[in-house]
Amino acid sequence: MVSRVKVAIYYGPDDVRLEERPKPKVGPRDILVEMRACGICGSDLMDWYLVPRAPLPLGHEPTGLVVEVGPEVKGFSEGDRVFAHHHVACMTCRFCRRGQFSLCPRFRETHLDPGGFAEFFRVPEPNLAIDTFKLPDGLSYEEGTLIEPLACCLRAVRKAGVGLGDRVAIVGAGPSGLMIAFLSRLSGATLVAVSDLVPYRLRAARELGVDLAINAAEESLGEAVRAETDGLGADIVFITAPSLKAIEAGAEALRRGGKLMIFAPTSPEVKWPIRPNEVFFNEITIMASYSTTHVETRDALEILMAHREVLGKLITHRFKLSQISDAFRLAKESKECLKVVVLGAT
Repeated sequence: MVSRVKVAIYYGPDDVRLEERPKPKVGPRDILVEMRACGICGSDLMDWYLVPRAPLPLGHEPTGLVVEVGPEVKGFSEGDRVFAHHHVACMTCRFCRRGQFSLCPRFRETHLDPGGFAEFFRVPEPNLAIDTFKLPDGLSYEEGTLIEPLACCLRAVRKAGVGLGDRVAIVGAGPSGLMIAFLSRLSGATLVAVSDLVPYRLRAARELGVDLAINAAEESLGEAVRAETDGLGADIVFITAPSLKAIEAGAEALRRGGKLMIFAPTSPEVKWPIRPNEVFFNEITIMASYSTTHVETRDALEILMAHREVLGKLITHRFKLSQISDAFRLAKESKECLKVVVLGAT
């Protein structure tokens, strides 16, 4: 009987270690999952976000095989292939009653134990009851790691109200930016423009079928979009890069009456000088979308199943759990990668 498991722990910048921790104990309404794949998220690479909580187990995009089921669990059995969401809301507080599940106090308190980058992880009762489900037979564990990030993007696209005929601009052509571009097109956008500083990502954007792939080091996103929109600008702009320059570039590409969606957080000390006069007379809407919820994850699964060939190409690199430090180094430093996935047992 295995009593200890290997877990990836974040200690600080460029310091992710694989350590042994006690194997999670399953409660009567929990399950234990053997991790088969877990994606590296952009938030896993933001040191300012992680350092205050270090040492910290990481991994919130996992899929795996159920190996133990609590005696009171219904609907899941050993041998099931599952996706488990790391955060779930209480469903009863004021935020939840208004559909703002990611603002629920319990949302950030719930998590997989110890995390997705572990040989085994426990899915606690709340997570199991609200946002854990079986993977279809036709979906691989690797492809299943895209459910959570795709759901995050789906929530943002829905909140921004992308619809038929919209002109959309996206700052950042990483996995999230490309997913938002894809979902915007599915939602009916007639112009999708993406900007980035990395040629590899811009090539990926073109292969995905965006209308404009702008190298921000050589060209202004705002100028390029206005040239395609009779001088107006984009109806909706998504900021997927966590920097003030990205926000400013996005705001410059927005038309009067448009919506600016903040999809990536800057570090706390960053300040953005806003002119209320311009916001008022141009009737600009500034909004944000943090994480995802049980509302989007199942829809994301259906979209993923319908477009596996396209979305699956976002996974560009795979590493074993024993290579976790190498996986993080590549995800953080490489200019030629998109989604990096860490693999567990096979």
